[in-house]
Amino acid sequence: MAHLSYLYRKAHAYKGKPVGVSLRDGTGVSGVLVGATHRNIYVTQYLYGSQFATFHYTYWQIRNIYKFPGY
Repeated sequence: MAHLSYLYRKAHAYKGKPVGVSLRDGTGVSGVLVGATHRNIYVTQYLYGSQFATFHYTYWQIRNIYKFPGY
């Protein structure tokens, strides 16, 4: 449970900032962390052209959240 509270605190600290999210399945995503609740984070990611979409990830899916260097 300590891991979840650690991620929850990081998510709230990084709201509105560009982040990289390392997922437990070995993949990762990057974008702007636009929201965080007690169960999910919401990341707006670039798709292609001029399109963006907001995706949500549960804390159980996340290994770690990293802020971009310089932010």
